Amino acid sequence: MAGRALTYGSTSIPVFTEQVFEGLPRADQRRWAHAYVQGLLTTPGKKTVRRLAATISASPATSQSLHQFVNASPWDWNPVRAELCRWVERQATPRAWVVDQAVLRKRGEHSCGVHRRFIPSTGRSVTCQVGVGAFLASAGAAVPVDWRLLLPGSWAKDPERRRRARIPADTGLRTAEQHALDLIDSLAESAGTAPLPVVCSLDPAAGFGVRTLLHGLALRGRDFVVPVPGNLHVMVGRHLRTQRAHGADGHGLVLPASSLLGEGGGMPARTETVAVRDGDGRHTTVVTGFVRLPGQGSTGAHAHRTYRLLAVRPDGERRPARLWLTSLTHARTESVLALAQLLPQAEQAVREMKDGFGLLDFEGRSYPGWHHHMTLVSAAYAYDRLTRPTAPVVPERRLLAAV
Repeated sequence: MAGRALTYGSTSIPVFTEQVFEGLPRADQRRWAHAYVQGLLTTPGKKTVRRLAATISASPATSQSLHQFVNASPWDWNPVRAELCRWVERQATPRAWVVDQAVLRKRGEHSCGVHRRFIPSTGRSVTCQVGVGAFLASAGAAVPVDWRLLLPGSWAKDPERRRRARIPADTGLRTAEQHALDLIDSLAESAGTAPLPVVCSLDPAAGFGVRTLLHGLALRGRDFVVPVPGNLHVMVGRHLRTQRAHGADGHGLVLPASSLLGEGGGMPARTETVAVRDGDGRHTTVVTGFVRLPGQGSTGAHAHRTYRLLAVRPDGERRPARLWLTSLTHARTESVLALAQLLPQAEQAVREMKDGFGLLDFEGRSYPGWHHHMTLVSAAYAYDRLTRPTAPVVPERRLLAAV
């Protein structure tokens, strides 16, 4: 490949792709990885393989080669994502590991993992794939570094579908929360820094088991800030010096989390008003109390652990208060809210990848192809987001003279 080395800030795309994709075993794979990422960064509009190929090269064979690289080339995406994680850590100062979902609308029924799903925010059901993503979130950005594809039973248990989509034999039926815990384990292995607090939000309408997630985080000893539903049962009692006030026995009193807001008799709590640094002068009212989770015995993941429950509502908003559970019992309320506010950054990253980085433009149907595409899009987004120039880069056609 030849052509101008496009540069954002002080890092050129070739230097970036050489670092991130250095683990690919073949030189041609590394060359096509560079070409695909460069195409994602410089092709305006829809990021189909044909449009990417037309942007980066005059060769008529480029389109087929790019398609082959994404859909059929047997390269392992895991080492690439681990190196991307380390690159992001060097460029930014992550404050949390954020896990969130991406709903990717699809046409037809043959793309790996595609299914019908109800989307609460729109009130409609859509045909889609669902990716569970891990993001490194700093004060200014959330960058995806790893993904899992949610496979419903209609895919995970169908031998013919598995064969056609090339789903690995060791990839079975896993829930969204199990995928989230897998991502956290992977981050713990690949990250070059000490473990960071986990901020995780998954779709409760999809069977998201918040108790499974909380139990898994406790087993791993991870600090977390997690939104929870109002019907989550929590326990107040002797261990929190509230037994006399509630007449609880030695095991404590079990209440729904929503009782923090005074529903169902309420629980001991204090109210704080915290300034929100969003430039509009708003304040946020926070009601907070200390709880444990039912079922905690003398042993186990939650044994003797006290958590902090927060009900958060920015002043002037009519939406119901959002409930959060955190293991950071001694942190300032402002610090816990700052971590919670990293979650919208991951949501924004998904929207930006859909709009400008081809997240929805994958043309293949296979399981490996999906993971290859998500890896390449994540790399392009990380490069753009963390080395963004002050002036926009004007895309050039045929940046590569030959491929």
